[in-house]
Amino acid sequence: MPEMPDYSGWTKDALIKRLQEYDSRVNQNKSVHQISSDCDHVSENAKRPRREFDFSKYNKRRIALKFSYLGWNYHGLAYQSDTSNIPTVEMFILKALEKTKLIRSLDPADCDFSRCGRTDKGVSAMNQVISLVVRSNLTQDELADPLNDVKELDYVKILNKVLPEDIRIHSICLRPPEGFDARFSCLSRHYKYFFEQGNLNIKMMQQAASYFVGEQDFRNFCKVDGSKQIVNYKRKIISSSIERTNLGENIYAFSLKGSAFLWHQVRSMMSILFLVGQELEEPEIVRKLLDIKLFPGRPNYTIASPLPLVLYDCEFDHNVVWSKTLTSDRIQITKFNQMWVDLGAKYTVATTMKHVIEPCEERSKNGSNTCSTPGKHSHIRIEQRECLEAPESINKRWLQNRTPGCK
Repeated sequence: MPEMPDYSGWTKDALIKRLQEYDSRVNQNKSVHQISSDCDHVSENAKRPRREFDFSKYNKRRIALKFSYLGWNYHGLAYQSDTSNIPTVEMFILKALEKTKLIRSLDPADCDFSRCGRTDKGVSAMNQVISLVVRSNLTQDELADPLNDVKELDYVKILNKVLPEDIRIHSICLRPPEGFDARFSCLSRHYKYFFEQGNLNIKMMQQAASYFVGEQDFRNFCKVDGSKQIVNYKRKIISSSIERTNLGENIYAFSLKGSAFLWHQVRSMMSILFLVGQELEEPEIVRKLLDIKLFPGRPNYTIASPLPLVLYDCEFDHNVVWSKTLTSDRIQITKFNQMWVDLGAKYTVATTMKHVIEPCEERSKNGSNTCSTPGKHSHIRIEQRECLEAPESINKRWLQNRTPGCK
């Protein structure tokens, strides 16, 4: 045992310093002991096996969900199974379903997953629809009676709690008709492309938009992908018009309803309408581009931005009954409202910057359209531009590249 020091001759300051050193060593020993205890506790928990969720104890049911999303932060809607780190809207929905134990895995095939309309990067939706098979809280006998649906899991509330604020499920169909499929049961898809009038001639745009109506070949209003091997470019447009919205005095929308659409079709159509609105092209250019004898391949033009494009609605048969959720999560609504306020603030700041850097005459002339505005002297008319390969040539070349030696 070490000899006890003689403190009788120590000064006051020396004694205080010695006490402080002692307290420091005591606290350090306590911390080490606490860390050791915590590690032992963690180690014990780590050894304890996590209980697997037993899906076999539950029944399943097919449902359809209707939801909205702002597509600006996502690389499109569709889940990319081969590159799962790409942030898509469906990736977050499938992860939410898996996290809440409503589906077994992220593989869409495991839950018979189907989407209504595929949207590209940056494109938003207000009433997108998916159908899938999920876990049910009801017994087999209870599932047979619709009156028991009030006892079912609140799928909408459960999912919205774990989804990002810019993806919101708002309606559900608990009993879709037999054979229902979100994609193949859809009767029509309704798109809206929003824009500010600025210097655009709305009357000319309206005339050009009317030429899209009917079943026509839209190969010159889309992007051709040889890997898809599409041979039929005919699509039926039910309605096509330029309409004033209630979002502001000069805010308009290209409203387009059709049975199905090609890749980048709406943005290509909008690009031509912008050229017509700027009086760089006549409305009849639409008719000419729909004539595949006159234009067997698409003239080289830039398509419109994806940001103002919205899949506004998806139409189904009347026997698909939707229930708007009655349970509102105040916390989730508050989060969305804050995001809405933040976006409004960003718009205000960006508008202020626009007013600072842009000359007044340019600002009054251009408005805030999402299209480039070349001068009439520098604009090359569509009919004078170089045309891309015809779809048949693109498809043939893709097949040849896939099978070397094939002619």
